[in-house]
Amino acid sequence: MTERSSNGLMTDDYGVLRCWWPSNDEEYTRYHDEEWGHPVDDDQRLFEKICLEGFQAGLSWLTILRKRGNFRKAFDDFDYHKIAKYTDNKIDALVKDAGIIRHQGKIKSTINNAQRAIKMEKEFGSLGTYFWSFEPSLKSRPRKFDYATLSQITMSDESKALSKDLKKRGWSFVGPTTAYAFMQAMGIVNDHLEGCHCRIIIEKKRQKFIRPTKF
Repeated sequence: MTERSSNGLMTDDYGVLRCWWPSNDEEYTRYHDEEWGHPVDDDQRLFEKICLEGFQAGLSWLTILRKRGNFRKAFDDFDYHKIAKYTDNKIDALVKDAGIIRHQGKIKSTINNAQRAIKMEKEFGSLGTYFWSFEPSLKSRPRKFDYATLSQITMSDESKALSKDLKKRGWSFVGPTTAYAFMQAMGIVNDHLEGCHCRIIIEKKRQKFIRPTKF
C-alpha cells in the first residue's frame, strides 16, 4: 500500500517515491511512470492526446485512460487523415459505441480537429513543430516544483496562448486548462514533483530530446 506524505509524494511498498495523483491504482501508476511527461513528437500521439484531453472535460483522466484502447480502436488509432473523412454514418456508430465517451459534440470536435490538423501539418511540416513551439522558457517556469506549487497550477501563459491560437485555427474543446494538461502529458513541461523518481528521468530525456522544427 502506498502512503502520501505532506509534500505530496507517495511511497510504495518498495520505497519508490512518485507524485500523489496515481494513488494506489496500478494502471494510473504505470501511466505516471512510463508516459506522463516523457517528451513526444509523434504527430499521431500528439493528436490523440489533445483530443482525449477534450473528451476528459468534466471527467477524470483515469476514466479516459481506462477507455483509451477502445478510443484507439474506434478512432483508427487517431490517424487524423482518416478521421478527417468520417461521415455522418461513422458519427452515428461512434455515438452508439459504449466503449468510449458517447458525447456527440466531442466526437464531432475530434473530426473537426482532424481536418484542422491536416492544414496545420501542411503549414508547419508537422504537428510536433507547432505544439513544441509553445514550450515555455525556463524563466517562466515555477521556482519550486513542490506540491504546494504544482497542485495549484491548472494553466499557464503558454497554455493560454496555445488555446487561443488553436481556437483561432478552428479547433474546439481546447481550452487553456486542456492545453496545459496536454503540455504536461507530452513532456512540453516537466511537472513531476521534486523527489518523484520520474522527475530526473524526464529532465534527462528533455535535455536529449531534439525539438521538431520545420525544414
